[in-house]
Amino acid sequence: ESTVINTNVKQKDPNEALVIAVTTRAIFNLEEEHKLYLEKGKEEYTRHQQANQDKTLPPGTAFAFIQAVQHVNEKILESNPAEKDLFDILVLSNNSPESGVRIINSTKHYGLEISKFCFVSDEDSTQYLKSHGVKLFLSADRIDVCNALRRGVSAALVFEQEVQAPSTPLRVAFDGDAVLFSNETDQVFQELGLEGAVQYERAMEAVPMGEGPLKAFAMHLGKIRKKFSQEESPIRTYLVTARSGQDMGIRAIKTLREWGLAIDEAFFMGGAPKGPILAQIQPHIFFDDGLHNIQGAQDVGVPSAWVP
Repeated sequence: ESTVINTNVKQKDPNEALVIAVTTRAIFNLEEEHKLYLEKGKEEYTRHQQANQDKTLPPGTAFAFIQAVQHVNEKILESNPAEKDLFDILVLSNNSPESGVRIINSTKHYGLEISKFCFVSDEDSTQYLKSHGVKLFLSADRIDVCNALRRGVSAALVFEQEVQAPSTPLRVAFDGDAVLFSNETDQVFQELGLEGAVQYERAMEAVPMGEGPLKAFAMHLGKIRKKFSQEESPIRTYLVTARSGQDMGIRAIKTLREWGLAIDEAFFMGGAPKGPILAQIQPHIFFDDGLHNIQGAQDVGVPSAWVP
């Protein structure tokens, strides 16, 4: 692994910061380059990247999210210049450092506050996530994401899509079951249908749900969120779940309360499509375990990340 430290950026303390790792294909649109890589191989790809190293890459799916995160850091430091609990962004890349020059140049062009670039030649680059203290990993490679989740790191798969121009505050939307919460109720639903799931939830109402793959990330996000008053917060969080409010909403709300996780708004869709509500919220990123929901989000131009 070869790590390039970005000296233009104030380095954060990984023990304190909320470290987010993004792959190059998550943050930039590299579809053409990736196709070249798959069809012509690594040599040809490297040659192309070196020849085009001064040509800025277009933004990818996670780009607006990273920009919005950066704005939160600015707000935190405005109110307390000594604050250590900040977002820290690193880029994890399977590129060689030579072909990575274009990536570094592109992040500088957009003024992205990336603190480190890790160029990893190993097959499984996710083995480095824990040593960097990563709390959220976004990748365009499904195997990467599954490996990260197996290692106990919150992770999600981003699909290539056009992303709107960024705006503030940072808006993050989560699905409930199998994302924030464990998939226990989903399993009951598969076995016993909706009626069975509703009965199960009523019986379990007082028992908090198990932790889902993105709980750790959501909790740290919530911790940063608490530094601000409701009105002044540069972060807004949303729960957008297929659960219905009256039958299955209570346990979800109680679980969040038990965890001490303040969600700004909760939408209980009762199985209705999530697209229209997401179009209204316009989150910088939406996490869901259902591919039909991801598709619905993409249809309304919302950057989405799948938690397999």
